[in-house]
Amino acid sequence: MQQTVTYGAKWKQFLTIFTPIVITQLTLFSMTFFDTTMSGNYSNQALAGVAIGSSFWAPVNAAFSGLLMAITPIIAQLIGAKKEKQVKNTVHNGLYIALFLAFILILINFLVVPTILTHMPVTAEVAHIARHFLNGICIGIPAFFISAILRSFIDSLGLTRVTMLITLCTVPFNIFLNYCFIFGNFGFPEMGGAGSGYATGITYWLVVLVSVILIQTQTRLRKFGIFKGLTALRFSKVKEIIGIGVPNGLTILFETSIFSAVTILMGAFGTETIAAHQSANSVCTLLYAFPLSVASTLTILGGYETGAKRLKDAKQYRHIGMTAAILIGCINGAILFFFRDIIAGFYTNDAELSDLIMHFLVYAILFQFADAVLSPVLGALRGYKDVAITSIIAFISYWLIGLPVGYGLSFTNLGPFGYWIGLSTGLFVAAFILSIRVRKTERKLSLNAKNAEISS
Repeated sequence: MQQTVTYGAKWKQFLTIFTPIVITQLTLFSMTFFDTTMSGNYSNQALAGVAIGSSFWAPVNAAFSGLLMAITPIIAQLIGAKKEKQVKNTVHNGLYIALFLAFILILINFLVVPTILTHMPVTAEVAHIARHFLNGICIGIPAFFISAILRSFIDSLGLTRVTMLITLCTVPFNIFLNYCFIFGNFGFPEMGGAGSGYATGITYWLVVLVSVILIQTQTRLRKFGIFKGLTALRFSKVKEIIGIGVPNGLTILFETSIFSAVTILMGAFGTETIAAHQSANSVCTLLYAFPLSVASTLTILGGYETGAKRLKDAKQYRHIGMTAAILIGCINGAILFFFRDIIAGFYTNDAELSDLIMHFLVYAILFQFADAVLSPVLGALRGYKDVAITSIIAFISYWLIGLPVGYGLSFTNLGPFGYWIGLSTGLFVAAFILSIRVRKTERKLSLNAKNAEISS
């Protein structure tokens, strides 16, 4: 990364960082896409089981990743402030936190989740598939969290192409393992939907291996000496990471868990509705890669410029990110509307299930416009390290507004589609409130900078 002066130069730097991130996100989300489609091609029961298992893993995955992503703005600001020597200890303390969280999560999976599954309104077969899907994921949870830290370190330096290369190398391996474990090919056991969990868990370890190799061989990464001895656990650094990471993780948890809660509530409408909801939701997850990548780009660039005390530049990057996200939202909405029948065909050959998926995709258009505003605002706030209030706003918007609206509408002739209208309502409320917040934060930072100049 480097300082830019003109809007044209800023757009170029924005796209240079954004493009590899979005390719990475699309490739990562394609793992969920292939888990869903390959399980659906095995059976509707397998698809429903993966849907329920994913409804547990997805919010935890996103929330804990969000917590660990706290090192991205921290390192970006350190680089902007020319404090590179502090980077190694930040990464190491992030790794300590990651391993602790992985241990806790594995315990919860084996001690708590089975009991929850037995009390859910799904068939015993679906619950069995979901349980073994999650057991497979657990194989790779430590690796997943380690790779989240290493990826945040790499991205915070603006070297997003490296992350892209790592992902492109590993996802084909995941697809191959899905083919082996789900369908029992090449002498592997035929595990159905549960096999996709084992394929994903094993793939996470490959991600770590490739990440370590690239960090050790790339000069711009090796110079930080990440793997040259361990630095001490510093509670001040842990406190900083947790202080940013917990609100960030909770914000993501409240958003992703609301989708998981809706998946569980869909059980009242039958297995086919769960399968259709999961299929449409996996499409939305894939498209969400674009606004999410805008947010990640703004966190990196905003953090870098804020660390360098160039607040005007950070604000200009936010405007660029907002423009890009709105354009992307319009394109994604058009794709969902005009190609919904083709998209549904990827998931099933069943006419009734295909029709349900297409109906869900129409309502998914609302998500595209809400995320176009919400994601860049969240990315900018993370770059400013102003995340304390975001989790509160997310909880109110999604759980106290979005879910009740959706639940009420589900009893009308909208049925299960009412939940998706409720989800959209929550996203729009959060986008509106946080848009006000980011402007207030920028004014506060500018005022503090002016006061610092006067006092000096």
